[in-house]
Amino acid sequence: MTVLDTGAATAGARTAPARTATSSPRPGRELSVYIHVPFCAVRCGYCDFNTYTATELGGGGSQAEYPANAMAEMDLTLAEDAAAGYTYDRVSTVFFGGGTPTLLPADDLVAMLDHLRGLISLAEDAEVTTEANPDSVTRESLARLAEGGITRVSFGMQSAVRSVLATLNRTHDPERVPQAVAWAREAGLDVSLDLIYGTPGETLADVETSVKAALACDIDHLSAYSLIIEGNTAMARQLRRGELQAPDPDDMADKYELVDDLAVAAGLDWYEVSNWARTPEQRSRHNLAYWRGGDWWGIGPGAHRHRDGLRSWNLKHPSRYAATLAEGSLPVADSEQVPDEDRAVERIMLELRIADGLAVEAVPEQTRAMLAVHRDRGHLEPEALTEGRAVLTRQGRLLADAVIRDLVS
Repeated sequence: MTVLDTGAATAGARTAPARTATSSPRPGRELSVYIHVPFCAVRCGYCDFNTYTATELGGGGSQAEYPANAMAEMDLTLAEDAAAGYTYDRVSTVFFGGGTPTLLPADDLVAMLDHLRGLISLAEDAEVTTEANPDSVTRESLARLAEGGITRVSFGMQSAVRSVLATLNRTHDPERVPQAVAWAREAGLDVSLDLIYGTPGETLADVETSVKAALACDIDHLSAYSLIIEGNTAMARQLRRGELQAPDPDDMADKYELVDDLAVAAGLDWYEVSNWARTPEQRSRHNLAYWRGGDWWGIGPGAHRHRDGLRSWNLKHPSRYAATLAEGSLPVADSEQVPDEDRAVERIMLELRIADGLAVEAVPEQTRAMLAVHRDRGHLEPEALTEGRAVLTRQGRLLADAVIRDLVS
């Protein structure tokens, strides 16, 4: 029995990583933009993202005022970058995350995208994604999003089993998922579905049911994340009270292997530990920009930005975020210049998780011998290593964090 070890795999897909600066500005760069929409109809018991229900907010932090605030932050961010000598040729990817971005009217999302397009040109083949819950869209709203420039939608399916959805505090009807996917297809959007496995009480048969239901929708992309129960969540409190049983690592490994088997049989290939795509073109280019250390803006409460090793992150609460923007200032909570040695470690942590792998020369000389050790243990592809790249086998994916630790320590 193999122990699953994919904890860091979820970080790139949902969180908005951070922002960066350098002493030698390089004009003409590509940029990715993450727009964090921090609103949810209901807060799920496992979620520790920076999200709020409508009843928790008032004043300038409300949903109605959010688009204007986000656009004001874009203006200020562009001005700050220009003052530091940074310009961008194009925006290559945009990602509306949350929260549930589609709680906002479709016209609001399109307005924010149009405003961004007015500041920096979107690449002709720009990937523009919005996250959505299956019950937060209609045929009309998806058509409007596609008309306004959205190219891809990522639905939070999580499970097709009602009891699992109830444990996760998910409110949508699982039968709504195929309908939402069909509407998105009708609008011409690429479609990804997100699953979570390892929910307390979930069986291997439940996972099989969920994956098969997702694949039956003939999707372009599948994400499947192992449930990580963070300390300050309702589910963590249930665990401490003994109301739920913690996920078993061996059980999680079996579930991961099942997801991979079913996805591959359906014609999807893995390209990151927790992500599968039908073709290379249908991989999430936005998330790949994170995993490859690109530059991105993070717009919205709590969002992070990255520009050449300088990271900054915004004030988390929407009301404080809005009040700071109203004063004409960027709502930055703090920043850090990441040392070169830390950036080298992060490169290993992120690039090793993708199917393209990590260049051997990126591994410190003092730990490079561990590459051969992990090859011999069946964790790294021998042929790729001979060609100068460290690429995880499936067994290596299950133990990715352990492999990474050996290469960076």
